[in-house]
Amino acid sequence: MRKQDDKISRLVNIARLYYEEDKTQSEIASRYQISRPMVSKLLEEARKLGIVTIRIKNPAEGSGDQEALVEQVRRTFGVYGGVAVADGASDSATNAAVSQTALCYLESLEEDSLGLGWGHIIGDLVAYVERENRTLKVGSRVCPLIGNGGVGLKNYHSNELVRVIAEHSQAKPEFLYSPACMSSEQELSLIRELDNYRTVYNDWERLDVALVNIGNFPSVPDFATEARFGDLLVRRKAVGRILNYFVDVEGRVIHSDMDFAVQIPLELLGRVRHVVGICSANTKGRALRGALRTGYINHVIAPERVMQAAMEV
Repeated sequence: MRKQDDKISRLVNIARLYYEEDKTQSEIASRYQISRPMVSKLLEEARKLGIVTIRIKNPAEGSGDQEALVEQVRRTFGVYGGVAVADGASDSATNAAVSQTALCYLESLEEDSLGLGWGHIIGDLVAYVERENRTLKVGSRVCPLIGNGGVGLKNYHSNELVRVIAEHSQAKPEFLYSPACMSSEQELSLIRELDNYRTVYNDWERLDVALVNIGNFPSVPDFATEARFGDLLVRRKAVGRILNYFVDVEGRVIHSDMDFAVQIPLELLGRVRHVVGICSANTKGRALRGALRTGYINHVIAPERVMQAAMEV
């Protein structure tokens, strides 16, 4: 019995170092004089035993403040649930906590297929998986929700994000060989006729989980919003975006006849069982509020101060 107690105590300590103190697997391995792969196995065992849940991301354990905030958001916006992540000492620390929390949350859903958005915070999440060689359990299939951004930022290369997630899980990847924005309706129609697009579209129709970024407007990179919308976004008072859909603070999606974006259609996004919206430390409260009011998002992972600000807009 004492041996079993010692094992549980060790798993708890390792889990706290990793999830609450933001220690890397290498640092933990050095402290315990074991290999890094052994640390990974111990963390997986801690999850299986229920030692690690998404609640472990709450540094103010037992205060109930974050849980109360999530409940307030749930009742106000009709979401199923989520996590208010305690703010770190810096934006990068907060984003790291959001990334780790989101990974645990995705695994806790225990679904079979995952659609992956793009953006800074999702890029951070994927970089964390790659850096830590994190083993994931996100189902059997993973695909992008949007085409590839025409910028030199890995965070907006949807296929690369999908590749990393697939590499660290048992999921089969599907890639979308298209830029995120086309220049004309004719080009968009041609893309939609390609076998590759149809394959991904079929995946969109069967998605269980969609992880989408919630970003600000205006945002950087710009993704040719002037060509797509002219001054419409300014006139309609856009405050944020989901994927590459722009919304106002009341949750109305702003449409343009010149918008030829390649991304999951809203009617399909609305059918996905779990749409998890994720915010970075610099997401504004009004951007989160607008996104939640669309009705497309039913789970939210956000820094506590961002979630609080959304309630105060």
